[in-house]
This record gives sequence, structure tokens and C-alpha cells, in this order.
Amino acid sequence: FFRVVPSFIVQFGLSRDPALNLKFKAANIQDDPVAVSNDRGTLVFATAGRNTRTSQMFINLKDNAFLDRQGFSPIGKVLEGMDVVEKLYAGYGEKPDQRQITFQGNAYLTQNFPNLSYIKQANLL
Repeated sequence: FFRVVPSFIVQFGLSRDPALNLKFKAANIQDDPVAVSNDRGTLVFATAGRNTRTSQMFINLKDNAFLDRQGFSPIGKVLEGMDVVEKLYAGYGEKPDQRQITFQGNAYLTQNFPNLSYIKQANLL
């Protein structure tokens, strides 16, 4: 989780492998209409503008309804474990550079941000 902004969001989705990051960088997944609000615990694609979704996502740490008007469309919700999400290391805030992560992957993160929280395993239901 390279971007943790307390009382706002936690962001993840860049690969430890720079080759995968470059592959997904140009994915430009089309936007979905906003059907539900950006409530606490919702899972949402991060964007760099209209129709620019890639592999990056975030989890809302609180109700962020203002994101609805910006076109951020939740695609899921954390049903169990928000207590864990809220314990993710937040000491670096927005300092990790997404460009550096894209091109250097975990080599950049482990060298410069050793306390980040990582996903070791994920199961989709």
C-alpha cells in the first residue's frame, strides 16, 4: 500500500515487477457509471482522468461522497477486515513516487520505504 492518507484512502495496485507496471500503464479501462456512493470500505479504481483506469485501486477509509461527482465508481466493498485496513502503515503518506514505483517496482519501495504494508495473499470471492 504505497499511498495511505489517514481519514481518506489507502491506494495500491502497482506491481513489484516494472515490466507488469508498464504493461498495465496503458490499459485505459473505460469508466463505469457511478451506481453507489464512495462509502467507507468501498473499493475503487484510481484514475488519472476520464477512462484512464489501470491496475491501481483504493479503499475509502471514510465516506467520500465528493468522489462520486468526480466519476470514481466503486466496484466492491470490504466486508470484513476494515480494522486491518485502518492499521496499514501510514507514516509515508503520499511520499512514494508512483513514477519510480512504475519503473523500479519493489526495489525502489524496499530501499526507500521499508515500513510499507504489503499484500502477501489475496482471495477473490
